[in-house]
Amino acid sequence: GVAIERVPGTGPNGRVVMSDVARAIESGVAVGGASAGAAAGAADSFARFFPPFEDVSLTTIKKVTAARLTESKQTVPHFYLTVDVRMDKLASLRAQLNAGLEKSGGKISVNDFVVKASAAALKAVPEVNASWMGDKIRRYKKADVSVAVQTEAGLMVPVVRNACGLGLAGISSEVRHLAGKAKEGKLAPADMIGGTFTISNLGMFGVKQFAAIVNPPQAAILAVGSARKEVVKKPDGSGYEEVMVMSATLSCDHRVVDGADGASWLGAFKGFMEDPVTMLL
Repeated sequence: GVAIERVPGTGPNGRVVMSDVARAIESGVAVGGASAGAAAGAADSFARFFPPFEDVSLTTIKKVTAARLTESKQTVPHFYLTVDVRMDKLASLRAQLNAGLEKSGGKISVNDFVVKASAAALKAVPEVNASWMGDKIRRYKKADVSVAVQTEAGLMVPVVRNACGLGLAGISSEVRHLAGKAKEGKLAPADMIGGTFTISNLGMFGVKQFAAIVNPPQAAILAVGSARKEVVKKPDGSGYEEVMVMSATLSCDHRVVDGADGASWLGAFKGFMEDPVTMLL
């Protein structure tokens, strides 16, 4: 394992990034020393009060994730915004697109639409496509979207480069390629460095709604839940109808993103998702 506190950080404000960890592994940075052992000993002294258990060794990626997310919650002033997105038009368009891709074996997922809509919203509201740099805010000219992928080794976040410049088929191909590399343990540090925004989707697990932790130095992360059926009043007030709805929560770094900017971004995202043809133009 790698002692994260001993790894020199080359990221913004001295943060440890994946390339730093890779170099540390190559140079043989030592595991945590006496203080870590003392803490472990103190914890073990209480073990007799608990039921039988098994200690699971941490992978390097879990140590890095733990350090970065702890830093984020301690130093980044989070705030959260949630909207419900109607999914009926998107579901219909997705079915049409996948019918045309059936012979070639391609398939567009809901998450591919989420990546595309997020990138389009970042282009429309560049205040969210930014990083806190200590003495300035850095705004990016393109949207490189990180996509959270759960693997046996831990949470990996590969980056879809220039997502705003890719079509749905291109995004789908890139996400499948990166997710496959992640699950096979073949992601290189370059695959995970440089994202400007992150998407975490737990919809496939039936999760209705959740709030994710901002991934520094990014200024925001989108948490996506599952699509569900709800009965709502018709726009003309003539009665009620059953629609498909998905909840999406934007977590923001308040040093970079004001509430109005976050709301504008979420409104743009909702608009692209509810009328998906507009993000294809």
